[in-house]
Amino acid sequence: MSDFFESDIVQNEMETINEMQEEVYENVLDFPNLSHEEQVEHLEQLDDLLEKQQILYTRMKLSDDPRAKELADNVRQSAIVMGFPKDVDCNLLFANMRETLNKVRKGIDKGA
Repeated sequence: MSDFFESDIVQNEMETINEMQEEVYENVLDFPNLSHEEQVEHLEQLDDLLEKQQILYTRMKLSDDPRAKELADNVRQSAIVMGFPKDVDCNLLFANMRETLNKVRKGIDKGA
């Protein structure tokens, strides 16, 4: 049985995701006050973050490591707590988040 979290690739990706989250969260409250270019950049960072999170989630689901599977299930349980159906497909959840980002992009482009 592999230890998913001992992989250098996984550790690097998790570190990158944490750094990206911190960067994105720094500007989230100021988003309405950012310039158009800064808003576009913020949304691109958020989209990149979502992509990395989805890839890591998929890797956890496919892993044979029980801790990885447990963490993937915790992600799904968190979605349920937020009001999503019990049979939520987290990949669909990520797709919906990206769709929302695209709508926000269109909205800020109209206002520019």
